[in-house]
Amino acid sequence: MKLRLPCIALLTLASSAFALDGQIGIHDPSTLIKCDGKFYTYGTGGNPLVSDDGWTWRSGTVPLDTGLAPDVIRLGDRYYMYVARNVGGQPGAEITMTSNRTLDPASPDYKWTDKVVVASTNGVEDCNGIDPGVLLDPKTGKLWLTYGSYFGYIRLVELDPTTGRRVDPKARPMDIAINCEAPIMICHDNWYYLLGTHGSCCQGANSNYNIRVGRSRNVAGPFLDHDGLDMMEGGGKLFLGSESRVVGAGHFGRFDLGDGAEVFSYHYEADLDRGGFSVLAIRPLLWRDGWPVAGENAKAGNYMLESVRTGTVLELGVEGVPLTRPRGGPPGFGGPGGGPGGGSPPGAPAASGAAVVGATPPALAPGAPPPAGGPGGPGGPRPPGGRPPRASSGPPIPPQDVTLVSKNWPEGNIATRMANYLDQAQQKWTLSAAPNAGGYPGAPYFKITVAGTDRSLAATAEGELITLPSFTGAPEQLWAVQQLTDGSYRIMPKAVPGAKTPLVLSAVGSGFATLAKFDATSDRQRWNLKGL
Repeated sequence: MKLRLPCIALLTLASSAFALDGQIGIHDPSTLIKCDGKFYTYGTGGNPLVSDDGWTWRSGTVPLDTGLAPDVIRLGDRYYMYVARNVGGQPGAEITMTSNRTLDPASPDYKWTDKVVVASTNGVEDCNGIDPGVLLDPKTGKLWLTYGSYFGYIRLVELDPTTGRRVDPKARPMDIAINCEAPIMICHDNWYYLLGTHGSCCQGANSNYNIRVGRSRNVAGPFLDHDGLDMMEGGGKLFLGSESRVVGAGHFGRFDLGDGAEVFSYHYEADLDRGGFSVLAIRPLLWRDGWPVAGENAKAGNYMLESVRTGTVLELGVEGVPLTRPRGGPPGFGGPGGGPGGGSPPGAPAASGAAVVGATPPALAPGAPPPAGGPGGPGGPRPPGGRPPRASSGPPIPPQDVTLVSKNWPEGNIATRMANYLDQAQQKWTLSAAPNAGGYPGAPYFKITVAGTDRSLAATAEGELITLPSFTGAPEQLWAVQQLTDGSYRIMPKAVPGAKTPLVLSAVGSGFATLAKFDATSDRQRWNLKGL
């Protein structure tokens, strides 16, 4: 069963972890497709959405053919749309194809061809011919169509990649799975993956849709899950289900962003933070141990930015203030009154009447007695042997107060560098969505600031990094933080002044960071976001 939705304007809520921006009400979205710089998806009932950047969406123009759960693919210089409809009630159905030179209705080339039937079911056989999914096989160049729902089998037929039509309408379709709907195949590392949606749909927050997957070396199967169970026997490894305030994930579609980044589109049957409506969602697609994994879009928060290559972190290029125990704490910890370490660099800020983490304790006046203390404590007698006992614990050392530590930082632009992480203020960064700045598929552009300050990370015309005293919203201060297929992140400015090619954050050695062209074969441009 498919749900037809009205067009619903849905505003982004800060509390919704996966929320796209704009008007995103849709059910059964087609695989994302890009045409002339815009992203498109089409849903059940002729509900199209379009976006300039993959983040903010709006209603589009209804295509010629409308029906159930369409899918769209580009072949050569044309876009082919496959749409299903039930004929005489389920499971009688047919899937039709129509094509266009463009998806932009403002183009003079926008004209859909007449519909052609490419698959059908007669209402008696064990298949409901709906929910088409299309794959152009990168290994053989052949075009395949999967379709079906809970009324029997999921089926596979071959299409002609030059016309989009059925190669042999009389050939018997191949049965490849049961117990699911919205089937679609993808290829990766010489494996074919069949993703299907299990569970019930169209019941709002009571829907239990979830996406499952099996794989095969052969396009016709058998598709086995991680336990070796055939999808013809109801198998399927869980890929994505309900999470937090979003219920019923279904209708997977893969979109390759290039350079090691992929995303997938799908819908939630109900987003509880948006009134329980069915909505479009986009997330990174990862690959682990030969299986697709649902990734995580970057979210607002405080992070250390750690280089995958070096293990060092990005920090502000200032003299750090070490974290040391407050004066009078247990001996042997390091810092004042204990073993090696501790103390602040000259000029470190101090707070009147209070201990400052990382600050050097005041010197004793000439002739003043040492502070009182027990054996081994500061100023107290040492036990036999002359070495104080080493304490095993003490009170927690609080985080540095950046408002105090930053008083010793320069006021103008400050460069960055890489260093080992020491939990110091200059090593902590805040990611927050930049207002009214747009985004990229699945996430907004972020501003990246030193945590607790307005100091903003920016790209320079020389292709280097700098921090500015405040955020202005300029393109060189807007950052895409995209998860790559291995789970690490690529951090890229929206624009670099004067640069003709995109540049990304890159670690050079263990002590310096710059901007460079992304190299998918290297770890230099891969980063871990570790929450603080």
